[in-house]
Amino acid sequence: MCGTCGCTEAHHHDEAPDTETIVLERKVLAKNDELAARNRSAFAERDILALNLVSSPGAGKTTLLESTIRRLRAERAVAVIEGDQETPLDAERIEATGAPVVQINTGAGCHLDAAMVHRAVDTLDPQPGALLLIENVGNLVCPALFDLGEHGKVVITSVTEGTDKPLKYPHMFAVAELVIVNKIDLLPHVDFDLDTCVKYVRKINPGATIIPMSATTGEGIEAWCEWIEARARQVCRRPMP
Repeated sequence: MCGTCGCTEAHHHDEAPDTETIVLERKVLAKNDELAARNRSAFAERDILALNLVSSPGAGKTTLLESTIRRLRAERAVAVIEGDQETPLDAERIEATGAPVVQINTGAGCHLDAAMVHRAVDTLDPQPGALLLIENVGNLVCPALFDLGEHGKVVITSVTEGTDKPLKYPHMFAVAELVIVNKIDLLPHVDFDLDTCVKYVRKINPGATIIPMSATTGEGIEAWCEWIEARARQVCRRPMP
């Protein structure tokens, strides 16, 4: 039976493109996974903790990075990969903090992939034991599929986006190690229920850590940095500089 219209006639001309699309997608993901494994091995050899930060546009990833660098720069080396479709604006903001940064512009692409990250790391050449923060393109769909070789995905959502964000993008929240609910300083001014949002995250991903935060005021930054420290102790053989 035809899955499109329900008739019993076989539509071979409809089936072929679907099959080709699936095969192509599998090949693309398989190649990406191979390169991601190489990235992961390279990070392990140099004791680099790599975190993949994902969100919708405007959730506050770059502001979070700025606050994180300011909080950690006296204690450890931090390097940043900035992913955007266009412009170097976010990389310029990171550069102003003094952290080394590489900008990746994807054009029409909606996510970073392992090959892009590999080239960026070659350019950055982060020192052994560094923290590598990867700001992915603003998108909660495609980045869920692409392994970059990172040690974990960190999802940033904000109170301005709606309480039901985890239910709308379950695949991304399901693969997250950490969920940051940002811009909590705006809670008195928006229709957002923090407890309900946390409940939705727990329904999709019971094991995820959840940190309410305001990257602007600094509330929650300490908990985030403590989480980074704990994650580094799990994956690194020596303390990060």
